[in-house]
Amino acid sequence: MVRKSIEKNIAPGRPGRKPPPGDRRQFLLTMSQDVIKAVKQAGLEDDRPAWEIMEEAAKDWLERRKSKAKKA
Repeated sequence: MVRKSIEKNIAPGRPGRKPPPGDRRQFLLTMSQDVIKAVKQAGLEDDRPAWEIMEEAAKDWLERRKSKAKKA
């Protein structure tokens, strides 16, 4: 019976892992080591997490892509 009460208090997902903030989901991608290093360095300089910088870059790219498609 003790085990059931403990299981109810465990957050879903992998044990020991902090869930992403808000409604975000994890997304794995492979990038050049130089790009990763530059993004992390920019994050340190701007006091921002790397995921936030990459999310901003992805949104900007998607917006440019959408604008480009409208012109064609």
